[in-house]
Amino acid sequence: MISLTTLPNGLRVVTKRLENTMAATVLVLVRAGSRFETKKINGISHFLEHMFFKGAKRYKNAREVSETIDNIGGDFNAFTGKEYVGYYVKAAANHLDTSLDVISDMLIHATFDTAEIDKERGVIMEEYNMYQDTPTYQIGWDFEQLLFGDQPMGWDQVGTKDVITGCTRDEFVEFKKSLYVPKNTVISVAGNIHHEDVVKMIEKYFTEMDTGDATRVQASLEPFNTGKRVFLRERKTEQSHICVGFPQVAESHPDFWVSKVLSVALGAGMSSRMFLSVREEKGLAYYIGSAAEGFTDCGIFSTNAGVDLKRIDMAIEAVVDEYKKIASETISAKELLKTKEFIKGKMILKLEDSEEYAHLLGKYQVLYGVTKDPDAIAAAVDLVTVEDVRRLA
Repeated sequence: MISLTTLPNGLRVVTKRLENTMAATVLVLVRAGSRFETKKINGISHFLEHMFFKGAKRYKNAREVSETIDNIGGDFNAFTGKEYVGYYVKAAANHLDTSLDVISDMLIHATFDTAEIDKERGVIMEEYNMYQDTPTYQIGWDFEQLLFGDQPMGWDQVGTKDVITGCTRDEFVEFKKSLYVPKNTVISVAGNIHHEDVVKMIEKYFTEMDTGDATRVQASLEPFNTGKRVFLRERKTEQSHICVGFPQVAESHPDFWVSKVLSVALGAGMSSRMFLSVREEKGLAYYIGSAAEGFTDCGIFSTNAGVDLKRIDMAIEAVVDEYKKIASETISAKELLKTKEFIKGKMILKLEDSEEYAHLLGKYQVLYGVTKDPDAIAAAVDLVTVEDVRRLA
């Protein structure tokens, strides 16, 4: 059973007891990210994520933070998305108290020491350079910019060199104060735990969070060019990387799970249309896959492939042909059933991991204020018809 408690300060706690594991993941999600930035501070949400690990009140520096988690054999990390950020500790369930102690200290009492900020600039610049040198990362951001243009949905989360090298401590403090408040935060815990115990611990460790409402709002999606367009980036590589796709429905749209079925039929798994045609039949790609990604008010439908430098045009043509084919022909009932079972089966495999389960629960709470379990997702997938797929295609 999934349990939800909203504390008096507005902080939401959602848990799922998983009896067949000895681990537990604590995941704190905050409704923040690059869509809450302006051009002047593009990248500050990601930089702030780094700074939370650099020392606070009880754990005064990065070494004390990491040693405490290492001492219990745990994993900890963070990530910055466009619409929310996450911080997690995954450890043995009997160390849940330590996990909550560390993560609460980081998020509530971070000092943002100026010397640490200056040191971290170099670290983030190297991360920026790594992404620049990794085409499979960079092409995704290039495609988002091509799709949405110069607005927050089109910016990458790492940000710009100017922000990385020039942002100030005051900007960190202001950005944190404007978003990291209880009503804007969800704590999701999945593992061998009891909801009542988790709530008591969170009440103990998160009482000192800044109160009030979030004063920043997510940037609305401005109108963008929906015509055909192309972006090319030159790199000296032995393989070229292509991304071909479209804007698509938002995650809250009734057709979102139709788009998931469509993307899986096209390019998920070794029996998908793209894999069998573009790779197996034509030999044009090593990796190829399609994906339907949804945000609160928009989405991205794309196919990515790594192809021979001399056969780029052939590969793009082959991908487009598969798009045209699925849009003009109704898929069979057999293919639809296979696709649905693929989606549900992969979801079950992912949710064997307490971290993935915590993310599923927390994401729907922080973005939409709802509790969604795997059964609800499976039911939505099962409702998709062959006509739905053709209509959306």
